[in-house]
Amino acid sequence: MPSVRIREGEDFEKALKRFHRACERAGLMSDIRKHQRFEKPSQKRKRKLAAARRRQRKLMARLEGHRR
Repeated sequence: MPSVRIREGEDFEKALKRFHRACERAGLMSDIRKHQRFEKPSQKRKRKLAAARRRQRKLMARLEGHRR
């Protein structure tokens, strides 16, 4: 669990912003969103396969741009 110490003379809003960034870096928010609802194993496979296809397409487009 990320923690933030409030510095002397620091605004609460700034400390809260640092805490939010620390949570993002730790992957806490994405993990919470992932566990908000149940995902069937078939849906999980389908989502991961679609993400892999997007990554592959992006990589191929990047390589195609370098060849020209």
